[in-house]
Amino acid sequence: MPSGPTRATAATMTIDPRARRRTVVVTGASRGIGAATAWLCAQQGWAVAVNYARDRVAADRVVDRILAAGGTARAIQADVADEAQVLRLFESVDAELPRLGGLVNNAGVVDVAARVEQMSVARIERMFAINVTGTIVCAREAVKRLSPRHGGLGGAIVNVSSAAARLGSPGQYVDYAAAKGAVDVFTLGLAREVAADGIRVNAVRPGIIDTEIHASGGLPDRARELAPIVPMQRAGSAEEVAEAIVWLLSDAASYTTGAVLDVTGGR
Repeated sequence: MPSGPTRATAATMTIDPRARRRTVVVTGASRGIGAATAWLCAQQGWAVAVNYARDRVAADRVVDRILAAGGTARAIQADVADEAQVLRLFESVDAELPRLGGLVNNAGVVDVAARVEQMSVARIERMFAINVTGTIVCAREAVKRLSPRHGGLGGAIVNVSSAAARLGSPGQYVDYAAAKGAVDVFTLGLAREVAADGIRVNAVRPGIIDTEIHASGGLPDRARELAPIVPMQRAGSAEEVAEAIVWLLSDAASYTTGAVLDVTGGR
């Protein structure tokens, strides 16, 4: 994996265009944790496939920031719940970017707060299609490109789970918590399956992070309101989660696989 240039501030950082890069696909990278991860990956020398489902303008902003710093990035549309679109995403990476070296399965959704008896099958199916099936299908396509069994050079996969998988999110997002619990188990199983192929698979479990995902679930002030229950007495930032993700992608985590790292402020 490329270790990239030394980190610098966003105001001063430039990326050495001569750096020998491999590509990382970051799903759901137009905002929040995904956008922060894409930017930090670029700082570390990765070429970045900035995946987005709908918001091309936001994805282009992430790409433009990377390009302005001398990095390599490409915005690629794909809804990870649709297998055909996932296939197109990875085919575009093959054709337009350096060889794949990593995947960050960040794309995910919540829904409005509800009790289980209020949840429709359509809501549950959407929750699992994006958060679980999309994660597995993207990982499948990455393994096909990373494994020496298929001519690959190894690499790293990081899945973005949630502290909800430990806490259950009663009265709010039990379906989301269940989906992220599935991501945790998938991480462990895939890590053991492909370890001998030189592919490391880990996950991060963010806690209460101040991103736009809360607004999409109808609770735009959730991070601020829940900050007092966090031992550190504050919500986390997307950049703090990105730091953990990029560490797991890097050679610094070369003996780490099958791990699930909490980024929760102690909660």
